[in-house]
Amino acid sequence: MQTSTLETKVDNFLAQKRIAVAGVSRHDSGHPAANLIYRRLKGLGREVFAVNPHMQTFEGDSCYPDVQSIPGGVEGVVIVTRPEVTEKIVRDCDAAGIRSVWMHESLAKGSSVSRSAVEYCREHDINVIAGACPMMFGPGVDFGHKCMRWIMGFQGKLPS
Repeated sequence: MQTSTLETKVDNFLAQKRIAVAGVSRHDSGHPAANLIYRRLKGLGREVFAVNPHMQTFEGDSCYPDVQSIPGGVEGVVIVTRPEVTEKIVRDCDAAGIRSVWMHESLAKGSSVSRSAVEYCREHDINVIAGACPMMFGPGVDFGHKCMRWIMGFQGKLPS
């Protein structure tokens, strides 16, 4: 099921009630994107699940080793990992019946986008947003993320 525009894909993704964030970290130093996304989605009233195979809890909530371990499953997954890990997570999503994935990309700190993972999603009917950041969209976007969205749009780097 392919949606036609980025706005439609984003709206559909952010409308989901149960979302996992793969790549949360113990520390906010370095590249805290997954932690920020987790907090924002939780603040928007979503049921959010942390995924990191090296942690048992995240901010007092259970943390799961993979998306298949989340009780009751989720509707979508934000992936904030190295690209070489992204394909494994996408395959796990497929095995768990998850049909919606967002591969995070930042302006300065790198990308989770894996071309082979994007192709896998398309071949297996998984809706994919390959790039940008959920923090750039939806209600309550901060000024910094508005600027990042504008810059990425100006540079033609927003996903299609």
